[in-house]
Amino acid sequence: MSCLIGHGNPEVVKTITDHASQLDHLFSAMISPPVINLAKRLTGLLPEGLDKAMFLSTGAESNEAAIRLAKVFTGRWEIVGLGLGWHGMTSGALAAQYHHGRKGHGPQVSIFIRWFAKALLINNQIPGNLILPAPNAYRSVFSNSDCSHDWETELNYGWEMVDRASCGSLAAVIMEPILSSGGMLTLPPGYLKAMKAHCERRGMLLIIDEAQTGIGRCGDMFAIEHEDVVPDILTLSKTLGNGLPLSAVITSNHIADVAKKNGFLFITTHFNDPLPAAVGLKVLEIVERDNLVARSREMGVKLHAGLNKLMSRYGCIGDVRGRGLMAAVEIVADRKTKASAPELGQRLSMKMIELGLSANIVTLASFGGIFRIAPPITISEENLNMGLEIMELAFGATEGSMPLYK
Repeated sequence: MSCLIGHGNPEVVKTITDHASQLDHLFSAMISPPVINLAKRLTGLLPEGLDKAMFLSTGAESNEAAIRLAKVFTGRWEIVGLGLGWHGMTSGALAAQYHHGRKGHGPQVSIFIRWFAKALLINNQIPGNLILPAPNAYRSVFSNSDCSHDWETELNYGWEMVDRASCGSLAAVIMEPILSSGGMLTLPPGYLKAMKAHCERRGMLLIIDEAQTGIGRCGDMFAIEHEDVVPDILTLSKTLGNGLPLSAVITSNHIADVAKKNGFLFITTHFNDPLPAAVGLKVLEIVERDNLVARSREMGVKLHAGLNKLMSRYGCIGDVRGRGLMAAVEIVADRKTKASAPELGQRLSMKMIELGLSANIVTLASFGGIFRIAPPITISEENLNMGLEIMELAFGATEGSMPLYK
């Protein structure tokens, strides 16, 4: 998922070695050439309105900074997230996600007000964090007369609930363009534009988290390009550093200027470090030079064709979804009831590992039995076919896979 252009990429290795032997870290207020060059190249690839960048270490950090930026800019403090989103494990990022990791540690608030919050709150939820239903076309209870996903009614209903729960201080929505940890849920066509319109009507900012979708993974340089939507704030992480800790927050000059005047501050020890910035710059150079965005799109067609072929052969595959080299295979006990089958998914995963393929299966109760597939976008057609062949061998050798024909 993170090693976008492959493990041990020789150009990335050389970049790391060169900077480690010269300058790998600076005091955060000292801006180095790799940071300036990465900011210029990154904003040059993005649409107008995403003009200024800052660099941190992890996706959680970048989302934490983005949420704080939205609050300082708007002067408001309520953040809306999707029910199956994932934005990180730091306080603000975790409070805006509802998929997993919320239980057992109390509300996401400072120790100073924890006692008071504990007396008032349940389920680790604090005032200022609100939820919208995630657009899961495979499992949504909102449907049209033809049984297709009625995402517009679903989204409007969600906003009606948010408006009722809000105290009138809505600052931002934070969401992924493909909900990866939530099951590789692709947004319905028109959804992202509708979300932006909802934000604009309420004077809110739209934060798009492209930790996993950015830099070519989904067949576009950035997933926002798929619907031609420009968010107010964009965050990047995993793919930008090819596995190294590097993340980014990008916004407009206007938002940056107003937030600065309002006292915005987000600084860490490794804020704008030169070594990871140099790696990010090298990643962008390779992706552009080697035309890897188009390659991701082309190889994605082959990947999805192979996965759909598997679905036509095995009844335990309820759904195949995703875009580009980012895909999900959902394992079910019954296609009609769509009952999840995490135990079967785990057996399939172990069989794939036994046969030589590391396959990411998630068995969380909220998300059981879904394979997440995201190879490096440099993957060869030979390796892609080999992976699909091993998957088919594993399905054929695992009890309960429900072959539809021999």
